[in-house]
Amino acid sequence: MTVSSTLHLAPGMRVRHPDQPDWGVGQIQSVIADRVTVNFEHAGKLLIIASAVDLEVVADDA
Repeated sequence: MTVSSTLHLAPGMRVRHPDQPDWGVGQIQSVIADRVTVNFEHAGKLLIIASAVDLEVVADDA
């Protein structure tokens, strides 16, 4: 993933970490370059490097 691929991520969006399903759904708090701060249900607030992790966007109806 490149920094430009974080353009589809925005604060307020709900996401999952593909390698950490136990963290639950998280809400994006901020996106700065490839650094995405996410507040996960079961893991709390974490900094995700989007160039290393391809976060999965969760549909609003999921």
